[in-house]
Amino acid sequence: MSENIDKEYKKVAQVINSAGGTPFPVTDTLIELLKHLVEEEHLGFIRAFRKKKSQTMDQLKESSGLSEEEIEKKVKVLAKMGLIFNQPSSQGLMIYRLMPFVNVGVFEYMFMKELEDTPENRELAQLFGKIKTESRERLNANYDAVVSFLEKMPPIDRTIPFRKNKATGKEIVIDQELEVGEQKILLAQTVEELVEKFDDIAVGHCFCRHHKDLLGDPCKQTNDRENCFTFGKSARYTSEQGFSRMISKEEALKIFKSAEEDGLVHKAYHPNFDIKRDETSICNCCTCCCGQAGGPTVNATNYISQVNQEICVGCGTCVEHCHTKSMIMNDDGKAENTGDLCIGCGVCAYFCPENAIILVENQRKVVIAPPRPN
Repeated sequence: MSENIDKEYKKVAQVINSAGGTPFPVTDTLIELLKHLVEEEHLGFIRAFRKKKSQTMDQLKESSGLSEEEIEKKVKVLAKMGLIFNQPSSQGLMIYRLMPFVNVGVFEYMFMKELEDTPENRELAQLFGKIKTESRERLNANYDAVVSFLEKMPPIDRTIPFRKNKATGKEIVIDQELEVGEQKILLAQTVEELVEKFDDIAVGHCFCRHHKDLLGDPCKQTNDRENCFTFGKSARYTSEQGFSRMISKEEALKIFKSAEEDGLVHKAYHPNFDIKRDETSICNCCTCCCGQAGGPTVNATNYISQVNQEICVGCGTCVEHCHTKSMIMNDDGKAENTGDLCIGCGVCAYFCPENAIILVENQRKVVIAPPRPN
């Protein structure tokens, strides 16, 4: 009997993996995690999404064989753990979408809400941590193939740059001298533009830092936790499910300002990694906790930082704050951007005490591979 149940959980894990995001290998650890999250009575309903990941109520009634009342009961349970996204379309038709384990799904939503430090929640954190460790081990075993795959991937996130220098309060200079090409995509390039763009804004806990807190390894860069934003339809969903709370534009800007003071990078996310579509969320990322810190990840940016060698005094502040280690000290004792890994976040320009760094327009995809295994 137990063996049959395990087979059912494995089938459901494969269905969830096919919902998008970043799939996890179907291991014993993943099955243990799924058992921790989902009761047996909901397995059949999740399998109803195996052919079509987004369905209307009528479609779900046909694919699941359940009544509308039964479906609503199951959706209510599964939406609370980030497995079902239930929001109306632009035409007002309710759509039920199966969500993946991660990027963006169960992991992000479960740790976006405030979790008590209980044995059950620590177990949840440990299971996700173990899965990530196993994934890194598989990545290392297939390193060259993974890097080749990253080169072909669309950007997972998009950098929103800092726009002021901390020491002077002046706007960071934006130089348009580099050719950006005919395919330039005109998107919101400041957090202020994004905040103004959306009427519905919600904030929840940073899921990466919250996860690390439950593992007993708190963030070394910031004490702030409630700085993970969702917008529009995603804001309505996360607030309805208790993952976040709705806030005003004014409060959102205050939280972004605090994130900049701590040197956290603004990263925007778009539906299905398509940066031509409206943003769904913004993370404020640190160097020690965030899941994509140190790679592997693929980022979209419109800028690259450039150091004025005549003004730079070689203090090394920018090197210290650079998230991707793109900034180095050169043979002349001055800061220099090596370029390849620069995501144009502007953190270096924000902290530079001499205001010696500008941002140059340079729209591109940045592939950040993990360190090559020894």
